Amino acid sequence: MSFMKQCTSIDEIRKEISALKKQGKTIAFVPTMGALHEGHLSLIRLAKKKADEVVVSIYVNPEQFGPNEDFEDYPRQVQVDLDACEKEGASLVFTPNDKVMYGSGKKYFRIEVDTLNEYMDGGSRPGFFEGIVLVVNKFFNIIEPNVAIFGQKDIQQFQILKQMVHEFNHDVELIAAPIARANDGLALSSRNAYLNDEQRKIAPGLYRALQYVERQIKDGVMEPKLLLDHQQDELEAKGFKNDYLNVFSMKTMEPVEKLETGNKYILAGAVYVGQTRLIDNIILDL
Repeated sequence: MSFMKQCTSIDEIRKEISALKKQGKTIAFVPTMGALHEGHLSLIRLAKKKADEVVVSIYVNPEQFGPNEDFEDYPRQVQVDLDACEKEGASLVFTPNDKVMYGSGKKYFRIEVDTLNEYMDGGSRPGFFEGIVLVVNKFFNIIEPNVAIFGQKDIQQFQILKQMVHEFNHDVELIAAPIARANDGLALSSRNAYLNDEQRKIAPGLYRALQYVERQIKDGVMEPKLLLDHQQDELEAKGFKNDYLNVFSMKTMEPVEKLETGNKYILAGAVYVGQTRLIDNIILDL
């Protein structure tokens, strides 16, 4: 039986991966910020089906948090996460610190994202996707995986990273794993830990609103603006604070007012329950 190894430095993880590749092994990579839940574990399971060895990263990336966001409070439980990775059969877990990932001293280069981050989460969280693209680009350079697994819950992130891989010529296949949900439909997220009992009870309302809109669209509503406005009012009445609820183009991530058969869209929403931001989406294949 092979044992999982934790690596904290770039040299160490490269050495381990190089040894695996010399044995002809393929590598699947699952990047996470830790606080692992069933959703993350389902990504690791999928990764195991797609390659010989699984590498997981646990790193809370400061570059993707805005000044008033929850970087300091973000749940961290490294030992619990390492145990979970081992149990799921990961071979390597990369747990760098900020100095390892970003060094110290002045930075002369940065990555900018054009238009794909204008709406949805990018519209609400300036700098968020630049931070993600930067760290994932670094991870791909360090780990050089054959396959990388992301969750569909962060669909805008997935589409942006797919474009990055294409434009930067990364030799890696990206796979979006289905959204893992609690029994009542709430999309699993590390931030769900912030919800109190009362908030947790209403939290699935976002997914129900999306499901309702999806049904109407499948029944032939091709201009869903009024429908979406009505659902936002309903969510507000239930105690949510709306960030967005709309249908977006799968390709450009821009809002779409008139849907057409034969196209793919993202029906997505983000709301606040108290201080906690929840996101969810359904892919529409019309």
